[in-house]
Amino acid sequence: MKLFYSGPSLMKLHEEYAKKGLLDEDAPVKAISSVTINAPVSTVWRLISDMRNWPAWRSDARVTKLGIMAPDACFRWKVRGTSIKSTFAVVTPERELTWTGLAMGCMKAIDRMRLAPTADGGTLATLEESLSGPLLTLFYSDEKLRKGHQDVLRMLKAAAES
Repeated sequence: MKLFYSGPSLMKLHEEYAKKGLLDEDAPVKAISSVTINAPVSTVWRLISDMRNWPAWRSDARVTKLGIMAPDACFRWKVRGTSIKSTFAVVTPERELTWTGLAMGCMKAIDRMRLAPTADGGTLATLEESLSGPLLTLFYSDEKLRKGHQDVLRMLKAAAES
């Protein structure tokens, strides 16, 4: 039953899913959203990879602890007041930034931000995420996650195009 689905261990999510470009397809909450940005990939990458300065364009999140951006390096951040401990899985400049995360002790996530150049010199930014955890669906849904993604992509687009 999806109500009690806690998913694979965080280590397995990290090693066997996130590092291989996969989401947890069995997770009860999943979303994929994309936006075309009228700015080069290098500009968009600079915004998403400069995590300490996320608050300059992303009003819902701030990084509280960040070392190096490399696979298996950890960072901590807050999104809409919720503290999250995350670990980078994929850091491919100007192409992909993926991490796994744990919130509230039992909510596990895989977050992927993929960037692709468009024919006209812009960027297609795609945000993908899977969330699992017991009782998660009582207070969170695909629709709520998708709306959050659309908000982030709208903020990213505005910052990159300004």
